Amino acid sequence: MTTVAPTTATQARASGPVTDSINVFVRELRPTLRDPFSLIFSLVQPLVFLAFFGPLLGGMMGVPVAEAFQWFVPGLVVMIALFSTGMTGANLLFEIQSGAHERMLVAPVSRSALLTGRALKEMVPLLVQALVLVGLATLFGFRPSVPGMVVGLLLLGVFGVGLGSLSYALGIASRNRDWMFWAVQQGTLFPLLMLSGMMMPLEVGPRWMQVIAAANPLKYLVDAERALFNGLFTEPAVWQGLIAGLATAVVGLWVGIRAIRHSI
Repeated sequence: MTTVAPTTATQARASGPVTDSINVFVRELRPTLRDPFSLIFSLVQPLVFLAFFGPLLGGMMGVPVAEAFQWFVPGLVVMIALFSTGMTGANLLFEIQSGAHERMLVAPVSRSALLTGRALKEMVPLLVQALVLVGLATLFGFRPSVPGMVVGLLLLGVFGVGLGSLSYALGIASRNRDWMFWAVQQGTLFPLLMLSGMMMPLEVGPRWMQVIAAANPLKYLVDAERALFNGLFTEPAVWQGLIAGLATAVVGLWVGIRAIRHSI
């Protein structure tokens, strides 16, 4: 009797979602490594905020720049995560137009891996940008807690998987009308940013804004990052941010996997 060796597809299917996610992560990371200029260019916006908005905020708050950076820099790191993972759907739209997405759908990988692999890829630019940003901020007196920063970046990774999955689902929903992706993305991310206290303290805002911000999960994430970067592990903001990050990841993966299954 002739024994037929298992096909490559069968072997890959048996590899599991974790291995599949790693394979998708590596595949998505290669273009970034081949074109590091895009990573450098993406640093322009946070560096401009660091150079101009940080000192301005210190003057408004009446505190030294170093003290203002202890409050401001963690919010900038969250902003980088917000916009980088929010672009996951835009990258998907490009692949849909080029036909690469259809080839990935018939590949022997789990559907969840297509989401998590892409979203985790966005964490690499985030890590590089965060380290550069923090390194430059230390020249002006910023002193982060290293253990807190590590935990904070891991928390951002959890949040990023969820937000990236939601962006992925939006890309699928708007694949025939790519303008809709940008309208929804821009119309969602900027209000979330402004209502998170990322750029300015919400305490100085009107009461109605504070009430709306209380329903914004990004607010709790920003507060958690500030506590962690300053080494305040026991602050209630830390576990509140953890809940917000986990909830975003669970909801995002659920919505994203449903979207990709219905797109087949």
